Amino acid sequence: MLQLDDNDQIPSIMPSLYDGRDVSRHALDKFVTDTLNQGKQSVLIFGANWCPDAQCLDAVLQLPTFEDFLKEHFSIMRIDVGEYTRNMSLMEPLGLASQEGIPRIVILDLDGGSINLETNDQWRSARQSDPQDIFEYFQTFKK
Repeated sequence: MLQLDDNDQIPSIMPSLYDGRDVSRHALDKFVTDTLNQGKQSVLIFGANWCPDAQCLDAVLQLPTFEDFLKEHFSIMRIDVGEYTRNMSLMEPLGLASQEGIPRIVILDLDGGSINLETNDQWRSARQSDPQDIFEYFQTFKK
């Protein structure tokens, strides 16, 4: 497993990467298709800027070593759920029960199928997770 190093420090100000836009099913499907055409896996992250666990997860994903790994193997789409009033209809077709907390990560394989549904809810407490554990989680699902 790859390891984070001394350059990988969590920032003091957490990122706010959710943009408030509605995502259509067509836009989601196009993202997955485009990602597959690049030979990468899709990662769908359901979150919101008000959620400290989503912010913490995003801060870890932006660590230099982690970010380089992600760019090589994955494409990420962040899906803003607002106050559980936005984009919720996208969860169920992916196999997620809606309104069970965020962030939720869905990692797709190179055929576009979900491969981490049994464990994706663990990130609802991302701020209590070690950054290396989050990094290893993604490495485990790289195809």
